[in-house]
Amino acid sequence: MKSTVKTKLLFIVSLLFGLMFINAGLSKFFNYMPAPENLPAKFLKAMAAVAAIGWLMPLIGVAEILGGILIIIPRTRALGALIIFPVMTGIFLTTIVQDTSGLPVSIILFAILIWIMYDNRKRYLPLVQENQPEK
Repeated sequence: MKSTVKTKLLFIVSLLFGLMFINAGLSKFFNYMPAPENLPAKFLKAMAAVAAIGWLMPLIGVAEILGGILIIIPRTRALGALIIFPVMTGIFLTTIVQDTSGLPVSIILFAILIWIMYDNRKRYLPLVQENQPEK
């Protein structure tokens, strides 16, 4: 019984997590989510620097959209988590260094991603195991 409850809960959390990243990625292309008005100057300066690198925001947007879609689908969830991991790490570190007001949300999102990755840990083992040469 617990297994099915855990599976359903993980699916719901992954669905919401994935949709949130898809939304964030689409917003990078269509600019429909306005930035909050009270952002610290240090944070705005950092975001302006990222925006000045013309190809970086579209790349992050594609990673968020692709990773979000893959996280929603249980069979591809492990790959989606690997795609989202560097993006989430950047979000988390930016939150810590630039503006700590979003830290609670950032911690929750990172915890969800770690849970998804932990749940798929067996799929990652071939990436880190030493390959045995054929005899």
